[in-house]
Amino acid sequence: MRTPIVLTVAAGLAAAAVAAVLKPEPPQLGPQQTGDADLAATVRAAVDDPEGLRGLAVAVIEGDRIRVAGLGERARGGPVVEPGTPFEIGSIAKPLTGMLLARQVAAGAVGPDDRLAAVLPGVTGPAGEVTLAELASHRAGLPRLALGSAGAMVRTWWAASTAGNAYAGYDVDRVVAAAGSTEPGGDRGTVSYSNFGAALLGQALAARAGVGYPELVRRDVLSPLGMTGTLAATDAGHLPPRRAEGATAAGRSADPWLGAGYAPAGVGIWSTAEDLARLTAAMLAGTAPGADAATPRFDAGDDRRIGYGWFTSRHGDREIVWHNGGTGGFRAYLGFDRAAGGGVVVLANTTRDVDPIGLRLLDVRGDAADESTGLDGWIGAALALAFTFLGGLSLWSTARGGQDRVTVLSDATWAVVSLGLGHRLGDWSVVPGWIWPLGAALAGAAVVPAVQRWRGLPLVAGAPPWQRWTGAALSAAFAALAVVVIAA
Repeated sequence: MRTPIVLTVAAGLAAAAVAAVLKPEPPQLGPQQTGDADLAATVRAAVDDPEGLRGLAVAVIEGDRIRVAGLGERARGGPVVEPGTPFEIGSIAKPLTGMLLARQVAAGAVGPDDRLAAVLPGVTGPAGEVTLAELASHRAGLPRLALGSAGAMVRTWWAASTAGNAYAGYDVDRVVAAAGSTEPGGDRGTVSYSNFGAALLGQALAARAGVGYPELVRRDVLSPLGMTGTLAATDAGHLPPRRAEGATAAGRSADPWLGAGYAPAGVGIWSTAEDLARLTAAMLAGTAPGADAATPRFDAGDDRRIGYGWFTSRHGDREIVWHNGGTGGFRAYLGFDRAAGGGVVVLANTTRDVDPIGLRLLDVRGDAADESTGLDGWIGAALALAFTFLGGLSLWSTARGGQDRVTVLSDATWAVVSLGLGHRLGDWSVVPGWIWPLGAALAGAAVVPAVQRWRGLPLVAGAPPWQRWTGAALSAAFAALAVVVIAA
């Protein structure tokens, strides 16, 4: 009995030793910095834990003074972030779209109560009855996304699993066509966040202006503010040079999001801390084109109100006007306090939430500025733990009571594949990386009793052979799919 026990322990230790070299290493904000040194030091003090962050570009607006700084790396092992480094800003584009609406309303080109179908050609059905103001304030009752088909749902899931482009193929025509098969839900009239609604609003305003959305936002908002570093990339050829590279909080590289139809909602929108500081300063001064979009008009719950794209939240006796943004590899926050005359921009090239950093820089205290693990983080933590240990536990179970060699081989394969999935899909900025070698040790140790049991087992047993072979083939197919996810 001693020999198998010694071999089992040795196999577990060997697997753990190898896994310790390969264990997940989430990004960590490095010591590099550019721009205002005092601001960089203030930002570091506002970061509770550097793990899960790779690079930050930050701007602080104090009256007429703008300070900017870059911290960390643009990419893993890459050059330092600079104040002018382009980042994906995601849904911070929605306030820009709201400003376009406010500007067109002021010019008499559209009215806030105009129906979507009257402004955007091609929209049919009940969705055409929602108003522009409802779209701008997320009160149109439209879904967050209009996927349209099972195939689109699978592609979106695949993109989320592999940190790919979740909006590939969603051009303007496809988004407009999706409106025809979408019916507003029963929550119309209450705020329910909708990327789809924001996309339709922006495309409607572009159609009314007779230009594409990228040209409209450049002409009517960006150029008047001197925001030359901000652009809407509708294909890979439009991506800005010297840009930051996105990654998950666990360190997995993420593809840029591209999809012209969803550009008004924040897909393919890139900007810099310097540019967004110009926007923030102009909003504080009330001189930005369409600045009236930030006027709070509707209740959004939780001490929040919303205007056209801009949220206003109350923190004690203070009101912060803000929006944040998130893509497959980036997070962003922009907020300002009119009464105090200050604002902040925080851009990150990982998916760790930066809202708490922004709020601390605005000197907002309390729960709002406390960092907590969000739903995505808890899901990522659950995936990390489940995949890290379930494969090894299953192999142990089979080693004790497996009926045939097909079962042993299948579970041994999944013990390895599950470790790969845990490494790739888990959020290792939430779960300590040393947990992963423990799962590898469990799987490695289980190999010894599994090999011992193998010797006395038939090839197939139990159910009819065709059922066993069919099950084995399906298991192999799913394992192959999992390997593709791991390698993607």
